[in-house]
Amino acid sequence: MNIGQRIKERRLKLGLSADDIAAKIGKNRATVYRYESNEIEDLPTRVLEPLAKALLTTPAYLMGWEDDEQAQDTISESIENIIPLPKTKKIPLLGTIACGEPILAEENIEEYVKLDRNVDADFALRCKGNSMIHARINDGDIVYIHKQPDVENGEIAAVLIENEATLKRVYKYPEKHMLVLKAANPMIEDFIYTDNELNDIRIIGKAVAFFSTIK
Repeated sequence: MNIGQRIKERRLKLGLSADDIAAKIGKNRATVYRYESNEIEDLPTRVLEPLAKALLTTPAYLMGWEDDEQAQDTISESIENIIPLPKTKKIPLLGTIACGEPILAEENIEEYVKLDRNVDADFALRCKGNSMIHARINDGDIVYIHKQPDVENGEIAAVLIENEATLKRVYKYPEKHMLVLKAANPMIEDFIYTDNELNDIRIIGKAVAFFSTIK
């Protein structure tokens, strides 16, 4: 992608017209179109810097020396009181998990979601209902799960019951052959499983983070 294409792509991404950019950099619309058509390949610094500022990016991005993510990091770092967005990775967001299918089987994946790459999670689940509201996890929130077959007592885990995953605090009582799944909501009763019922229960991972929108 050449500099003209980057200028045009960035302008359209921001929903700006050529007149908008022209007004910001003190040029006319025809000049902006000349930049976008790559008629002027070597833009001088006195043009490149205000153009990058108008497009909310960096001269290095327009020149092709860094990608858009790097450019946004550079911008964030240059503004006081702004914490740069973390580097991210993509993990699968699972829907209902079929019995007998591997957890991350393609048929279980609804889409891929971004996550801070420093968070040790393997997949995500979308929370349904209000059973975990006192853990600040609300209906519709995305919960990130580290895949593991067991958790410590009191930890929040994704647990597979028959063909559906649920999110609950786990309490194990091996001497009683009993497992209790406790909601973070006093209005919801505990799920208690004993003896042979335990064969239908499987811990699939520990909740390590969640994403909640402001409402």
